[in-house]
Amino acid sequence: MSTNPTYFSNHSQRQPAHNASGATTQTARGQQTQQPMSKSSHFSNKVLQSSSATNGDQIIHPLRHTWVVWFQHRAPGSKTSNYESGIKRVASFSSLETFWSLYTHLNPPSLLTPTTDYLLFHSAVKRPVWEDPVNERGGKWIVRLRKGVADRVWEEIVLAVIGEQFVPDRSEEEPWLADEICGCTISVRSNEDILAIWHKSGADEAVRARIRDTIRKVLQLGPATILEYKSNNDSMQDKSSFRTTSNVDRSHAMERA
Repeated sequence: MSTNPTYFSNHSQRQPAHNASGATTQTARGQQTQQPMSKSSHFSNKVLQSSSATNGDQIIHPLRHTWVVWFQHRAPGSKTSNYESGIKRVASFSSLETFWSLYTHLNPPSLLTPTTDYLLFHSAVKRPVWEDPVNERGGKWIVRLRKGVADRVWEEIVLAVIGEQFVPDRSEEEPWLADEICGCTISVRSNEDILAIWHKSGADEAVRARIRDTIRKVLQLGPATILEYKSNNDSMQDKSSFRTTSNVDRSHAMERA
């Protein structure tokens, strides 16, 4: 029986953890670390300004959504007939402070063994899969990463997603835009790591383009970086998140040619 890497631990020292079957598993980050300050460039002014003082001097910065972290692991090359059954809920957070208290205990992607997924979705997404009612008419932008860069890229995208960097200024006039982003995932594979940003209006080309451009800006992607797009409907048809993508954004690469 293969062992699954543990994704969260309250312990301050590195020690063996056990899954429900009793098998020893890989532990999460070993030591308690001080919560880093959020970089203002990752968060909209609304997030940074919406704070309330509680418990004396403690400041709480609430987020627009409650976010849920999920985890999935299977042995490399193994097939599963029910991907959803292997997804485990880790924890939820609804403020910057509770985010950092969770994030500092999560193993970064570089310490996860293939084949492992981290999934981050707001709480309106009840099931972090294509078929969820919030996700089913949407899709995802995909960035394939060479090994060794996923830690930085994943942190940048997570901060941008929960910090509303994908929310346009006109969202007050069109409030539905504030809920357009469903979440993001990082998939650790043997030869590459795959980042995906999920949203709910897959048929809206303007929204898709705005999300693509925000990804490029947040990650400071070079002009030659190719992004792929795949609708969740296509994923449901071919049972794959990343195979046979229907839309490949090569515009920036072509501009350099």
